[in-house]
Amino acid sequence: MRSLFIAVVGFLLSMGAAAAQEAADDTESGLAVPRMVSLRSNLINARSGPGARYPIEWVYMQKGAPVEIIAEFELWRKIKDWQGSESWVHKSMLSGRRTVKVITPGENNLYEKADYKSQVIAKVEDEVVGEVLKCPADIDFCRVRFDSVEGWLPKSAMFGVYAKEVLD
Repeated sequence: MRSLFIAVVGFLLSMGAAAAQEAADDTESGLAVPRMVSLRSNLINARSGPGARYPIEWVYMQKGAPVEIIAEFELWRKIKDWQGSESWVHKSMLSGRRTVKVITPGENNLYEKADYKSQVIAKVEDEVVGEVLKCPADIDFCRVRFDSVEGWLPKSAMFGVYAKEVLD
């Protein structure tokens, strides 16, 4: 009888663990949370909750700026921006296009190669938004495009990619 009890408890625990994992993987979009995306428009209302009935806390005014989706509820996405502020926006206001925002104050060096000793090809001001081209494995740089200039920027100088993220 004791072995039957242990078997039943073991089965229930394994089913509970499987259900918990399935619930963790189950998002409205079916995509991973958290994940990085970008703002689709120059004017995006940031709300205090997931719905049009919630008050607008502020308005984002920089198309293409990266944000991190940290939660989903129906058609709404809770985002965190480069300053750590959290709010809700409608999913139609977000794009899967990967961008970065320079967060280190002042001028930042854009390098010819993924190496601090390589030639500096441009200076990039803080809060400038650029497009991520690639972030290879095992290096702390990403290849980024700012308008017509492409170069390598340290991950520590930007918001929009995770520290160990690889993008091809």
